[in-house]
Amino acid sequence: QVQLVESGGGLVQTGGSLRLSCAASGRALSSYAMGWFRQAPGKEREFVAATNWIGDSTYYADSVKGRFTISRDNAKNTVYLQMNSLKPEDTAVYYCAANGRRRLLAAAGREYYDYWGQGTQVTVSS
Repeated sequence: QVQLVESGGGLVQTGGSLRLSCAASGRALSSYAMGWFRQAPGKEREFVAATNWIGDSTYYADSVKGRFTISRDNAKNTVYLQMNSLKPEDTAVYYCAANGRRRLLAAAGREYYDYWGQGTQVTVSS
């Protein structure tokens, strides 16, 4: 079983950048495909980005495509989400998640992910 801890959230102005990190422990990160999701107040948790176990396949929500980049360093057991050109509508709690059943797949569906971090808050001011 893997444990996930997100970091890097904070307050940023519109147009700014943040890089989120998700550190894994308990099991090698290479055992999992990874995803980032977010949840704004009063809204459902939604998919943001995903990568397969080695990082050569990625997938993005349309709302972040071209602005966000997911990457991973299996040697450091860490997944990243680089967020550029941030908008107020990006404000949410961001969660990383691990998919150990289909690690070849950069999956958007929450049903693929068995392990979740506690989340990190991202606030974009206008």
